[in-house]
Amino acid sequence: MTGTFTDISLAPDSMQGNSDLGDIFTRCGPIHIEIGSGKGTFLLNFARSNPHLNVLGIEWANKYYQYSVDRMLRWGIDNVRIVRTEAASFIRECVGGSTISVFHVYFPDPWPKKKHHKRRFINQENIEIIHRCLVNHGELRLATDHVGYFEWMSDLFRLEPGNRALFEKIYFQTEVPVGEGERVGSNFERKYLKEGRLIHTLALTKTPV
Repeated sequence: MTGTFTDISLAPDSMQGNSDLGDIFTRCGPIHIEIGSGKGTFLLNFARSNPHLNVLGIEWANKYYQYSVDRMLRWGIDNVRIVRTEAASFIRECVGGSTISVFHVYFPDPWPKKKHHKRRFINQENIEIIHRCLVNHGELRLATDHVGYFEWMSDLFRLEPGNRALFEKIYFQTEVPVGEGERVGSNFERKYLKEGRLIHTLALTKTPV
């Protein structure tokens, strides 16, 4: 691929209104979304390993967003698009129902203080938004090094009666080349493994509606 920054980067203002996102890629295919793509390590490896898939990365930090876009261009990746925006609002306002095959949420900010828990991305409202956007049997894949956040996520899916009807737990499948002990191969995962932290994963599938 010989492209420019704007071939990879998307302007969120141009995407208002629920859409199937198919027109932002150059060819048809299942769409995956990574929320919080950081420097794009997982995004790059996943897209290279799955060239038949279309992958959208959402990142708020401008320096990581810029780095990721440049990285995709250097590698000539043509099945990735990246948007700099707040993830929950973008998904709610710009992503159509039953259009996404998999959401990847790896090492989101744990907001460890109890008074900040309401800022966590995985919450009841966002679970319902993700459920709306997923195709039947679509998946939500989660990873964190923070045991408190992992327990929070597990409880949401295990204890809430509505969520038991929305999702079922499945095996977390690694789909990229990874190093020893890795599950997703992201920069954060590699950093945390070096620090001796345990990595917790959770994978769920949308039950048919």
